[in-house]
This record gives sequence, structure tokens and C-alpha cells, in this order.
Amino acid sequence: MKHGTPRAIADVLVGAVPQLSERLPEYHIRRAWARLVGADMARRTRPQSLTNGCLHIVVDNSPWLHELTLRAAELTARLSADSPAVRSLRFTLGTLETEPRSRPERRERRATALTDDDRRDIDEAASAISDPALADVARRLLTTARRFPPGARGPAR
Repeated sequence: MKHGTPRAIADVLVGAVPQLSERLPEYHIRRAWARLVGADMARRTRPQSLTNGCLHIVVDNSPWLHELTLRAAELTARLSADSPAVRSLRFTLGTLETEPRSRPERRERRATALTDDDRRDIDEAASAISDPALADVARRLLTTARRFPPGARGPAR
């Protein structure tokens, strides 16, 4: 194995999976979109796809669509300076896909001990069900509901 200068992971991946070379410019544009076009424009637009050098951009309203159409030459030059794969732009009116957000923190629920009254209530409710399998399921659900009430949350993980 030869040791040489470090190589970018993108180069290694493209060598291993040549089909990625077509998708990498689009990926880089998506990642750098706000930096390339500015925060105001990034809120109103999303790069949709890069096909044969034409970057398709979705715009969320007509005034911005008109503004961007007028500024197409300037934006093309700015984007192609960062990514030479971009040779032209096409703007379309549409709904913007939202960026995936991180999942909210999940809080651990604290179990509470069942009291004798809780057990009695659960047994009474389950005994009203004639099907033994269904009564057992109801007993387990009621037990869980009593042990983990909605307001009993623990510290964030």
C-alpha cells in the first residue's frame, strides 16, 4: 500500500463508485446554498436538481421568481465560480421542500409504583371483559398507563 498525500474522501468515493461523480456537484450546491446565494434568497429558493449543466431552482413566490429571472446572469456566474458544473439556471414556481430538522429531545418517562387501589381498579376493569386474551391485554395496557402517567417525565437524555 502506497502512502502519499492525503486525498479528499469525495475523490476516493468517486473512484470506488463512479456514478457519484454526477451527483457530487449537486450535493455541494445544496450544502452551500445559503452561502452561495445569501440568506434572503435561500429562504425563498431551493436547488432542485442539476441536469446537463442546468441547475433547476424552485422559487416559492412570483415576485422572487421575477427578480431571479432578471438576475440570472449574475447568479449563474456566482454559482459556476463555485461549481463549474453549473452552466445555466432554470427557475420554477413551486413549494419548497423543508430541510429535515433534528428530532426533538426525547424525555425518559419515570415509572411510578402501583398502589393497591390502582391494582384493584385494573383488576375490576379487566374482569368486565369476557375474553381472557383481551382481558390480559387490557390489564397490561391499564398497568402501563398507571405506571407511566403523561405528566411523569424524567430528565432529558
